[in-house]
Amino acid sequence: MAESNQKTGLIYHLVPVAISLAAFFLFGCRSEIRPVPNPVAVPDQFSGGGGRPLPEKWWQAFEDPALDALMEEALGGNFTIRIAWDRLTQAEQIAVQAGAALLPQADYQAGAERTRREIDSRRTYTTEYALGLGASYEIDLWGRVRSARQAAVLDARAAQDDLAAAAVTLSANVAKNWYQLLEAKSQESLISDQLETNRKVLDSITVRFRQAQAGAAEVFRQRQLVETTHGQLIQVRESIVLLQHQLSLLLGKPPALGWQQNADELIWPPPLPQTGVPSEALLRRPDIAASYKTVQAADRRVAAAIAEQYPRIGLSASALTYGPRTNDLFDDWLANLAANAAGPLLDGGYRKAEVRRRRAVLSQALNQYALALLNALREVEDALRRETSQRTLIDNLQGRLVLAQKVFETTRTSYLQGQLDYLRVLDALVSMQSLQRDELTARRVLIEHRIDLCRALAGGWQMQRPAQAQLTDKTEPPIQRGP
Repeated sequence: MAESNQKTGLIYHLVPVAISLAAFFLFGCRSEIRPVPNPVAVPDQFSGGGGRPLPEKWWQAFEDPALDALMEEALGGNFTIRIAWDRLTQAEQIAVQAGAALLPQADYQAGAERTRREIDSRRTYTTEYALGLGASYEIDLWGRVRSARQAAVLDARAAQDDLAAAAVTLSANVAKNWYQLLEAKSQESLISDQLETNRKVLDSITVRFRQAQAGAAEVFRQRQLVETTHGQLIQVRESIVLLQHQLSLLLGKPPALGWQQNADELIWPPPLPQTGVPSEALLRRPDIAASYKTVQAADRRVAAAIAEQYPRIGLSASALTYGPRTNDLFDDWLANLAANAAGPLLDGGYRKAEVRRRRAVLSQALNQYALALLNALREVEDALRRETSQRTLIDNLQGRLVLAQKVFETTRTSYLQGQLDYLRVLDALVSMQSLQRDELTARRVLIEHRIDLCRALAGGWQMQRPAQAQLTDKTEPPIQRGP
């Protein structure tokens, strides 16, 4: 009999060990985060590139102090970035909540009850206090809880990459807006000079008209050119104001304030950056990294859905004490320790359908990852090709501009000597001034192509987390929306 009790006790103590060992081996087989192979063939190298590495903060390659200051202000004040920070915080806390199920849960309850009795006109009062403690823990045999937590952690990391991707997009928009503003101000200066030139030509033709050396049509055509140039000046000044408003919005400021800073002339882009090995360069992109982690999270949710089909084993413990006085609460205890198992018996195929749905979500994430890789490759190659073509176009424009200036000077001299009619001079002048404006625009487009290339190659960088927005008594009064 004693030997039988010893065996029973031994079995009683070995059961938890066996369960723990089974959980260990099952968990080790089912809880790993698997790497994601490239779903598309990635080339060994890009079609072009330079020798200088791209800085972590890619815009620093432009060596533009005004742009550096704008970026710092935008990354700290832009509300799209602040929203991305809030989404990251939410994802992080969801991961914390998902991990809480891996730890034992405990709670308490306390109460007091006062009873009045009346017997033969006699009132008696009794008071009873109670205090209870409870704890529970699920043995994660099949890795369901851990897989769900891993998926939530990967979601949080993907949200961090989404934040970095939003910062890259914002920085590219700020840079493009900045250089559009510089081009607009350069256009304003150029058109002002052209307007002055056209007015001088008008004065010259007016003098010749008074001397009967030119017809009235020539005066009217030149006046028309003056007014056309003046109209172009009005349009470019409007563009400057609107670009300042847009830049203010990117910085997180009201458009009414406007962004006022003296603009310099358009810069020439720095030398081409290193494009690197495509497979490595693309994985540095935060949007690609986010898509990669989304695939891994979907894979972990497939594992959690599979584990959901198996029984759950839980442990629970509780203790209850009560007494007529608070000092008596801990004199008597009622304790309980229990183990339970629960699992699906009939669910109408719900859990199997959930597994199939999760596999479809994983397939969708893989296809989206493949599409993101292809788009990233295209963006780099497009930017490289466009920059090459744009440089060729600028060389062509500059050559044509030199010829147009010579044509204008030659025709103007011949006109003053009475050898050519005025229309030839007017055509040469309009062509030269149009090429001057086109050359400025082409230089700005070249800068934008370089920005696109940097954006396609840029990774993330460290940013300071802003304080969360809160409602306080010191906020501005709400906007009145009517009665």
